[in-house]
Amino acid sequence: MRDQAEALRIKLLEQQGQLGKAVAIVSGKGGVGKSNFCMNFALQLAQQQKKVVIIDMDIGMGNIHILIGESASYNLGDYLKGERSLEEVVFSAPYGMDYIAGGSGMSSVLEWTDSMFERLILAFDELLKRYDYLLFDMGAGATTWSLDLLMSIDDIIVITTAEPTAITDAYSMMKYIHLKDDAKQYYLICNRVLAKQEGEETTSRLKLAMQRFLEKDIRVLGTMPEDLVVRQAVREQVPFSVSSPNAAVTKALRLIVLRFLEEPQIEVAQQPTTFLRKLRNIFSKGRD
Repeated sequence: MRDQAEALRIKLLEQQGQLGKAVAIVSGKGGVGKSNFCMNFALQLAQQQKKVVIIDMDIGMGNIHILIGESASYNLGDYLKGERSLEEVVFSAPYGMDYIAGGSGMSSVLEWTDSMFERLILAFDELLKRYDYLLFDMGAGATTWSLDLLMSIDDIIVITTAEPTAITDAYSMMKYIHLKDDAKQYYLICNRVLAKQEGEETTSRLKLAMQRFLEKDIRVLGTMPEDLVVRQAVREQVPFSVSSPNAAVTKALRLIVLRFLEEPQIEVAQQPTTFLRKLRNIFSKGRD
């Protein structure tokens, strides 16, 4: 009865257009600038009057709060264990967006108690009603936990660089996910390019490979140049789009955000299943 009531409530919210959108930001390997992109992407969405929260899913190595010079007292693990409320683990950044810091205790769904799982669903349910976008900053590579979560998220932003290993790993991750769920929508970005042509060749190669071998079309959002202002911003713990609003990398990011917002979006009410339903279904199977 409880699951039926929850399904009816979620369906009503869908019809009223009151649910936000869950977006995962992933990379096949570390060192491509994924978390830095996620933070600045969120800030630029906020500049477009969108309500955004980042959920740091890099278990044990979360660094979203460090990038903005913040100190997160609590994390998602504290909430799941019932030690803190949702309000206590959601922090407001000084730049117009919110975040939940990463934490330990989420490496395996099989280790969770029923109450932890229910709290996860309740948290995401509440956040979808508060925000336009939930940005999941996933850890580099693939783990059982991250793949379980990715299976429930429809829109995935893939960050790569022009390095051969990064390209191969990005393709491998998209292929793995695609073979499990061919309905995912992928958005591709090539970061840290030395020349625009280099980035365009990289995204074209990945787009062609997905079309040729998996018959899957992916959407290219653009490229971002290697820029010293990014390193400086990391050292100063200030987002580069704030410290250097006129830098080439910031201008490139703004174009990416605008392209993302202009992309045709599947209406929530038309989706066969919602993020929350998929999440409950996938994680429940994992616990059987």
